[in-house]
Amino acid sequence: MRYPELLLPAKGPEELRCAVSFGADSVYIGGSAFSLRAKSRNFSAEEMRSGIDFAHRKGAKVYVAANIFAHNRDLESSYQYFEELFDIKPDGILVSDPGLFNIAKEICHDIPIHISTQANNTNYGTFLFWRALGAKRVVCARELSLLEIGEIRKHVPKDLEIEAFVHGSMCMSYSGRCLLSNYLTGRDANQGECSHPCRWKYSLQEETRPGLFLPIEEDDKGTYILNSADLNMIEHIPELIEAGIDCFKVEGRMKNALYVATVARAYRRAIDDFKESEDKYRKNIPYYLSETGKCTVRKFSTGFYFGRPGSDAQIYDESTYSSPYVFLGIFEGTSKEGLGLVRQKNKFSVGEKIEVMSAENRADVNLTIKGIWDEEGRSVESAPHAKQVVSVKLEDEAGKQYMPQTHDIMRKISSE
Repeated sequence: MRYPELLLPAKGPEELRCAVSFGADSVYIGGSAFSLRAKSRNFSAEEMRSGIDFAHRKGAKVYVAANIFAHNRDLESSYQYFEELFDIKPDGILVSDPGLFNIAKEICHDIPIHISTQANNTNYGTFLFWRALGAKRVVCARELSLLEIGEIRKHVPKDLEIEAFVHGSMCMSYSGRCLLSNYLTGRDANQGECSHPCRWKYSLQEETRPGLFLPIEEDDKGTYILNSADLNMIEHIPELIEAGIDCFKVEGRMKNALYVATVARAYRRAIDDFKESEDKYRKNIPYYLSETGKCTVRKFSTGFYFGRPGSDAQIYDESTYSSPYVFLGIFEGTSKEGLGLVRQKNKFSVGEKIEVMSAENRADVNLTIKGIWDEEGRSVESAPHAKQVVSVKLEDEAGKQYMPQTHDIMRKISSE
């Protein structure tokens, strides 16, 4: 049995380090151009080099997405960009546009090329087409069922890798080819600038009754008629492996480090438990589901994997995400006084009860913040400023000081 690679997203260096530290086998990122997440922070050339070096030292890989649908204006500059990537040497380049594929193949001739889900890869003939052109991996369209993926696996050689999304946001449009954003806001989703109008609230308006908005459902707030539920396949690891999927992909290049770390660790443990014993995996499914519900989440579904989704795969009454936990900060090392150094993400104060997520596979620990010191060594009551680095003294329930590790995450249960 071929066990899958676990692939996580990263919008920036911090997320990349968390993905790798919390269990990802590989990470996909966007560079300064040609990425389908133009609003994401993305990576500079130097950050790519540093991120790839970090990942390689931890035994992980980094892939760079260049998967926009290119226009004529994009082609000339793509040569320079792919030359830069050839020099940086990521472990793979992700494309969807045939023109960019040819340019990437010409310039980055010894870097594997992966075909994005944006290319609508729905049958084994398409997979064989891309393999004949030199692709190393093809990402399944999200509209495929497990039966269809299994059939593709039977018809393509083992050296062609199959990647599929297993977790994260679903697009309301076919394989992400959506025109709503461009039409309503002038921001082209296929150029990486999606404004997510599928999450907006809509009502009906009758032509002869201007200004009278009619709810589509019996709800005076309107309805979110295009709003798909998020994908979560963590309780179906055996079925995904049986279908022949080589790489489990998590969506979320706009998500923060808490999301990346939480989902990476949950899927890492699920995959590793299944390797050890299916009984162990089955027994721990409630834990995996609980963990994936601790970051920014919406209603979950299984997408198209078990057939065409029904109405339960849509969210008609709201578009907001819930955040059961507040992301407080990431530990960056130890101060000269022997305290944990944390880069703040949200305000925390002396006396608060918090939880530390371990990047070293230790159990999460409930702790109390006993002291906070700013960068000048002054004792303070709270850390209210975004991205400030402070020293913290943490104690467990027995009053023993707790020392976090680099890349551990500090969080607390949300009061909302």
